[in-house]
Amino acid sequence: MSRDLKDLLYELVARIGKAMSSPKRLELLELLAQGEKTVEQLATEISVDIRLASAHLKSLKAARLVTSRRDGKYVVYKLSGSDVAGLWVMLREVAEEHLLELRMALDQMVADPKRLAPLAREVLLERVQRGEIIVIDVRPQHEYDTAHLPFARSMPLSELKQRVAELPKNKEVVAYCRGPFCLMSDEAIAILAGHGLLASKLPDGVSEWQAAGLPLIRSSSMQGKPKGVPS
Repeated sequence: MSRDLKDLLYELVARIGKAMSSPKRLELLELLAQGEKTVEQLATEISVDIRLASAHLKSLKAARLVTSRRDGKYVVYKLSGSDVAGLWVMLREVAEEHLLELRMALDQMVADPKRLAPLAREVLLERVQRGEIIVIDVRPQHEYDTAHLPFARSMPLSELKQRVAELPKNKEVVAYCRGPFCLMSDEAIAILAGHGLLASKLPDGVSEWQAAGLPLIRSSSMQGKPKGVPS
């Protein structure tokens, strides 16, 4: 093998690393792991203007990590494969293992560590199947419709205060959102605890669940256009 060819091989693999070297692009990958979204939605979620969001998405597309399509006035992005979501999970887990600063930052996100669901994933599934625990997905409805954990109920954070009465007070409620960096489930358990429910947070999102080899419920009929504003 010539030196030039070997250099090319490493350069091509490095293209993936370069595309993922921006914090905002990592956040975009995490968001797109929840389902396809418009540029406008993504820009709002990561708190940048549409032009900058588009530039980040073009970098990810150039590395073949995302694909796009036009749907009327909208440009819609999605991950190029489920392995991209798995790559994000693996990268984050390696960072958690080796970066003390990251572990400390994650600890600060959880005001009360006792609010983290202490159960192994398989045990959680068994207890949910037996009706001992209720799992709620507090992400937006369209993300739940794309894919969600088995037995999870959709209770978007924006609706939770109005729907708390739907949850029985004699059972533990476990809330999850987009993964350990997501704060929606922390807000959800604070709301639930304020209404006298025993609530805890599952750090997993659909990407972590899938990476662990556990089943997801997917919708094969999601044909609707993600909401957004015209581009």
